[in-house]
Amino acid sequence: MSDQAILRITREIRQIQQGTDLSLAVACEDSDIRNVKALIVGPPETPYEFGFFEFSIKFPKDYPANPPHVKAMTTNGGRCRFNPNIYATGKVCLSILGTWRGESGEQWSSAQGLESILISIQSLMSSNPYENEPGYEDCRDKEHRKNMELYVTKIRHETLRIAVIQPLEDSLGIQPDGTVVAQADEWASEAADDDQLIKEERAPFEPFNDLRKRRFLWYYDSYMQAIDKAEEEVGVKERFTEMPFEGHGNSMEGHFDYPELKKRMQFIRQTIAAETQRWALEGLAAKEQEVGIAVNLQRQHEQIVEDLKKNFTIDLSIVDGNPFLWELTYFGKPMTHLDGGVFKIKISLSPRFPDEQPRVFVRTPLFHHRVSKDDGILCYFARRPDEMRYHIEGIVDALEEESPPYDPRTTVHPEASKLFWGSAEDRKKYNRALRRSVENSVE
Repeated sequence: MSDQAILRITREIRQIQQGTDLSLAVACEDSDIRNVKALIVGPPETPYEFGFFEFSIKFPKDYPANPPHVKAMTTNGGRCRFNPNIYATGKVCLSILGTWRGESGEQWSSAQGLESILISIQSLMSSNPYENEPGYEDCRDKEHRKNMELYVTKIRHETLRIAVIQPLEDSLGIQPDGTVVAQADEWASEAADDDQLIKEERAPFEPFNDLRKRRFLWYYDSYMQAIDKAEEEVGVKERFTEMPFEGHGNSMEGHFDYPELKKRMQFIRQTIAAETQRWALEGLAAKEQEVGIAVNLQRQHEQIVEDLKKNFTIDLSIVDGNPFLWELTYFGKPMTHLDGGVFKIKISLSPRFPDEQPRVFVRTPLFHHRVSKDDGILCYFARRPDEMRYHIEGIVDALEEESPPYDPRTTVHPEASKLFWGSAEDRKKYNRALRRSVENSVE
């Protein structure tokens, strides 16, 4: 592969990583830039909503003269076809990839790139994917209308089961019997001059494990709402309906079992909570061993506190001397809906920061579209995720944001979100509920 091709692939990867599209993520190992892993988060208001769909992308040596080879990895081991154009074998049928005949002008050109490929795949994940099958887009008869509904129903179930639950259970070590196997990452002492975390053995390259966990916490209430609604529509153990275009090992077979999915979702949340608690214990061990990340976070905290001396809305402290557990006290900004409130916020940091991002919990009950109802999970964004000063900045920005554009991917409190972006009367109800929580914060 030419140096020019390598530079272009590097640039395309960086553009996505530094972009603002919350639905796309890409990663590769430094030693193998031709092989990229990509993640597409299922679009809101579709049966793929907030599912984590992974793809393997291999660039040819003559890129960009020819398109990369793309394979879907979220297939339940080759047993699930998630779309008429995304096969159980992993094949992705798209004209720009040369895997499907297309109209003139739809074929691959060197002007296209990695992002345009991912956006094209994402467009297949529509509210009515049945129409992606050639020959069915113009059907109006009763049988096809019924099939469209049944197809959406089973995709929604399998998105939760295969594209949300299964990968999270794998990364958390959750076994079919409900036990949790200890993960490979453990703190250990290495040579005195080598301050770092070592692994018992080299783990496989899984760049999206932390992203899935963070997004799961964000979208947990949405997942549970979807389950509650779907439970009313289908019976337990009711079998999926086979579509006319399915069959021969290229289908989506199975049955509905939403009560089981709900139980597994709840256990995943409990396991992530336990993992977050372990971070604090691992952090204390790292501090005692004077591991580099512990020293670095201590210094970052000290510098941020120094910079905040003139900011009277924020107080930042380390809990019990543990540099991996911070507490932020936020005093509501004057002349805003948060004016007069006092909010305690817990920031849990991983010994593997920044590879694992902080988990932020608003401990003081707050009715806010960016704060989950039960756990107080805060949805926020850091401009530079490798530095804690930008996390603090992102936390405050998320709380104070008063007129954000509507984006379901950034809302973690469905009830509050519905009111916030509803009618004028709904917005008044939202503001009243928010003010009540602000007033209660100082009682």
